[in-house]
Amino acid sequence: MSVLTFTLIVFFGACCAGLVGALTGLGGGVIIIPLLMYLGVDFRYAIGTGLIAVIATSSGSAAAYVREGVTNMRIGMFLEIATTIGAVIGALMVTLQIIPTTVVAVIFGLILIFTAINSFLKKTELVVEKSSPLAEKLKLHGTYPTPAGKIAYGVKNVVGGFFMMMLAGVLSGLLGIGSGAMKVIAMDNIMHIPFKVSTTTSNFMIGVTAAAGAFIYLERGYIDPRLCLPVVVGVLLGAISGAKILLKTNTRNLRTVFAVIILLVAVNMIYRGFTGKI
Repeated sequence: MSVLTFTLIVFFGACCAGLVGALTGLGGGVIIIPLLMYLGVDFRYAIGTGLIAVIATSSGSAAAYVREGVTNMRIGMFLEIATTIGAVIGALMVTLQIIPTTVVAVIFGLILIFTAINSFLKKTELVVEKSSPLAEKLKLHGTYPTPAGKIAYGVKNVVGGFFMMMLAGVLSGLLGIGSGAMKVIAMDNIMHIPFKVSTTTSNFMIGVTAAAGAFIYLERGYIDPRLCLPVVVGVLLGAISGAKILLKTNTRNLRTVFAVIILLVAVNMIYRGFTGKI
């Protein structure tokens, strides 16, 4: 395969990754990493590039979501404390070979399958009106725009969401993904934050989480600028397009897209875990 062909494949794959990442809050790594490994790139360099893709996805979509008033920046900045700590721990675990990534991939895949089924079965969205005492003290409640006007929402189970975010950070560092699936699960299912707010706040957060892990990979020499350049450009273009689409998308349709994507990611993760291709 010529360099030009390789670069074009990576670029168009990155565009798709940015689009999907912006719509679902998952980050672009879930598409970029399998693509690069299929093209013969060493998995450590694929993970490093995947983390850069996640940062680009966040950069391309987060600004639009913040401008529209959908993202809850206070929640994002609070939970980033947990994800950043987790990401550094996860990246160190990989680079120091403390835990087999194959085992983590299988466990992560099984968790995602459960989440996908739950997302399919969840027909309606329950908006919590009153926050828990801790959420009230931290002022994590907010509003988000809809065609019918702004809707106010409260936040529950702050401690449970915080520890789930730490787990999401560990997975991000271990597998080179934004771990947006775990972030959306934590905010949507545990903290009872509306789905659109969960996905947009996840997009806001994943860049910081990925940056913490990417620093470790950069220090170890696993980030190649020749791979990152077409990925960053493609992901940014896709993410900006995805941000425009999400604001006009029905929540139920968004949940379906989210469930289908994470189901595919889960199957891929389990396959790579059992075959050792990670």
